[in-house]
Amino acid sequence: MDLSRRDTALRELMDDPDCDPVALAATLRRFDTVNRVVSAWGTVWRRHLRPALERLDRPARVLDIGSGGGDVTARLARLAERDGVRVEWVGIDPDPRALEVARERARPGLQFRSTDSAALRATGERFDAVVSNHVLHHLGDAELRSFLADSRALSSGLVLHADIERGRIAYALYAAGILPLQRGTFLRTDGLRSIRRSYRATELRQTLASQGEWHVLRPAPFRVLAVGRERD
Repeated sequence: MDLSRRDTALRELMDDPDCDPVALAATLRRFDTVNRVVSAWGTVWRRHLRPALERLDRPARVLDIGSGGGDVTARLARLAERDGVRVEWVGIDPDPRALEVARERARPGLQFRSTDSAALRATGERFDAVVSNHVLHHLGDAELRSFLADSRALSSGLVLHADIERGRIAYALYAAGILPLQRGTFLRTDGLRSIRRSYRATELRQTLASQGEWHVLRPAPFRVLAVGRERD
């Protein structure tokens, strides 16, 4: 397996509009377990998002772009509630199949909408922070530029885009570790394809260097985090 460069020609099964809807729904629901293990959002919440929201000293609004089945948005909402941080959470995704699953998690203070970042930006709506999980590796160059511009325009403060970091160890660990969860889902095939499409930290830094003030961190092993500077 050549992981020396991004394999951007790969397409994930769940991105096919004609994929098996039962397997897709099962994949989206099971992401909750997978992301708890691999996504490091607990760390990102403690180190980056919670401090930024606490400084507001008022209820905050946070947007999750490309929220998929809604598990990351819902997890962040639970962390905020546990820590006594008042937040209204909004997850957006243009795929109605994902929204159907995400809305199973909706509750007061946590909503999901069928839209994308460009359409939402056009409304003039703003948030105190914008986040995404596993979106960057899906995007081509032009799509990435638009996505970054949209996310900065939609946020009056912090922007956090988290993703996988490509590497042989990450690939091998995921290939073996996902086996107990993969039955009836696209988790193994799509997860391995996602790793092959994803950036290394150095690559992401180079890619973002021309896109304004972004910093790329490693919040956990096999993870990258693009951080947009908070506005004064």
